[in-house]
Amino acid sequence: MTAQTRKVLLEQVAHTRSGDKGNTSNIAVFAYAPALYPMLKEQLTAARFKAFHREAITGEVLRYEVDNLHALNFVAHGALGGGVSRSLSLDNYGKALSAAILAYEIEVPENLLPLLRVRQPS
Repeated sequence: MTAQTRKVLLEQVAHTRSGDKGNTSNIAVFAYAPALYPMLKEQLTAARFKAFHREAITGEVLRYEVDNLHALNFVAHGALGGGVSRSLSLDNYGKALSAAILAYEIEVPENLLPLLRVRQPS
């Protein structure tokens, strides 16, 4: 991390949506602002996505860039313990994987910090 950047959680940079089919999870990550998308695209690779989830994803992870929507779509094979209806592990559902990735750390340039979404205390 340099003096001109700050590490923040992905939840401040983007939001996620997910879907499941068989043993595959589909997770889309949408930048909150177009200016945040290039660094998201640079820092959240398929390899980093898979490494973040450790053994929860046993197969290949493919990443598709959807530039016009400022989104990354991850297709994680072997992510649901054999399939949602076959697994006893509720934590492996796509929604859990998409919620977990929001804790991934992203380096954000200081000048883009005003674009971040910060959770207000309740």
